[in-house]
Amino acid sequence: MTHATSQNAHDFSFPAIDGGQINLSDFAGKTVLIVNTASACGFTGQYDGLQSLWETYRDKGLVVIAVPSNDFGAQETGTNADIKSFCEVNFSVDFPMAEKQIVKGDNAHPFFNWIISELGSASRPRWNFYKYLIGPDGNAIQWFSSMTGPESRKLIRTLEANLTQAQAAS
Repeated sequence: MTHATSQNAHDFSFPAIDGGQINLSDFAGKTVLIVNTASACGFTGQYDGLQSLWETYRDKGLVVIAVPSNDFGAQETGTNADIKSFCEVNFSVDFPMAEKQIVKGDNAHPFFNWIISELGSASRPRWNFYKYLIGPDGNAIQWFSSMTGPESRKLIRTLEANLTQAQAAS
């Protein structure tokens, strides 16, 4: 699944919520936004913004991936099937979703340990809906806290700059 000497995000994968794997290497050449999510959080409404980003930018090279987690406030207690259904019914989510993962501490999914090593300890997820932007080359670009919504100018500017770079390089 992952390698101890990972050089970039393309070395990681997540089990997909509907079976199979989400291999980040499959998104080489695309900009990826990975978000740790929860269904019963005050920020859960950000699913609308994430879906909007996905619909607006997927044809320009964006992939949005939700990584549900029960690590903060026990706000994701449901099964993977419950989570998937909740997101589809309430937010029409159709972007890729991982199975529920641990995102903090010693047992965190290795992607989250890697992202902290790349972007610094301030990027450590401290609540649900932390967002991590990965460039087309698999390098970590930027992180955004729960307080930065998916449709914020700051996130959109950073995203668009990286989509433009990706298109210019291709």
